[in-house]
Amino acid sequence: MMYMNRFGNLLGIELSAVSTKEKWVSLSGGILSIFLLIWITESCLHLEHATAIVASMGASAVLLFGVPHGPLSQPWPVLAGHGLSALIGVACARWIGVSALSAALAVGISIGVMHQFKCIHPPGGATALTAVLGGPAVHHLGFGFVLLPVLANGLMMVGVAMAFNFFFGWRRYPSALAAKNPGPDPATHQAVLTALRDLDSFVDVSEEDLLRIHQIMKANSR
Repeated sequence: MMYMNRFGNLLGIELSAVSTKEKWVSLSGGILSIFLLIWITESCLHLEHATAIVASMGASAVLLFGVPHGPLSQPWPVLAGHGLSALIGVACARWIGVSALSAALAVGISIGVMHQFKCIHPPGGATALTAVLGGPAVHHLGFGFVLLPVLANGLMMVGVAMAFNFFFGWRRYPSALAAKNPGPDPATHQAVLTALRDLDSFVDVSEEDLLRIHQIMKANSR
């Protein structure tokens, strides 16, 4: 059993205490968001989904509906992460050419820019890659690719996430709409901030959720 646990740790298999109900809600949100995204773009924009939908939106759906309270799932990372990455990808394709080097630079630079602007959204890397390797249909759009379909898709995804999660009291999107708990004492707050800085690595848990976990653990230990 010990060796199985170690093997699981190496693979990155983490504890998941999510209920079956929550899993079904996440699944339903993913189905609804992509269906509506395709239907709206084809009905309102009159474009075929091959050019109107960015495949990386499927990855965004996983975050927005599977991890709606996560820092990577919030509106700013979704919109800025996709938008900036698309801009970088188009620039690399135009100024360097379509090659393995420009694709690699597009993804790498996007990671750095998302870090700098506090908008890390992993699907943004796929958007940057699409801008370089997406073929003639994408290249023909030029920098217009950033607005349509990328930002248009992103806005639709955020809008659907806000509307969908509204119907479930334990889920709020954006996470800032969640009910606020009484603030922790300053010493605890400072301790959490210090620990995050000492890790020096991005953690996909909001500061507020970390403090909430600490409060729950403290209450349960009494």
